[in-house]
Parts: sequence; structure tokens; C-alpha cells
Amino acid sequence: MMSETDGAWFAPKKIGYGAGLPIVWQGWALLAVEVGGTVALMMTLTGARPGIGIAAATGFNVLFMPLIAKKTRGGWKWRNGPARASTSLERTDLYDLYG
Repeated sequence: MMSETDGAWFAPKKIGYGAGLPIVWQGWALLAVEVGGTVALMMTLTGARPGIGIAAATGFNVLFMPLIAKKTRGGWKWRNGPARASTSLERTDLYDLYG
């Protein structure tokens, strides 16, 4: 159950580094602004020189990263996923996986 008092806008990724999906309307609104701005930049600037549009869109997205990192529950850090009972695969497990 998520707490509404922690101020997080994004859930953490289960595996990997960064933010997962938005969990409150503010996160969805920020994501919509970011995607809409990226699409607008790409449509406006990629006519004759696609490199300029790609660079502008990349810079535009980088501007949002500090806010998204601050508003992600638990911050951005590497996550290995849920803990398992065993971390190593045995030979029989490999045969079960790959036939």
C-alpha cells in the first residue's frame, strides 16, 4: 500500500536504475508534458537536420531528470528485484529453462 504523505510521484523500478511508472496525477502530468514537449521538438526541428532535433529532445529530457529522481519513492538506485531463495542456477535448472 502506498503512502500518500511521502510526496513521491513515481514508483521505483523493480529491476534496474531509475524511476518506474507514475503513481499520482502529478507524475502523470509531468510525464505528459515531457512526452508532449519531446514530440513537439522532434516534429519542429527534425526537418532538414535531424541531429539538431535529437540533441534538443535529449537536452529537454535531461532537464526533467533531477525532478523525477527527487520525486521517486526511495530515490534512484540500482535494484536487483525481489530477493530469491537461491541466487545461483544449478545444472538441472538450466536444462529446465532451455530444454
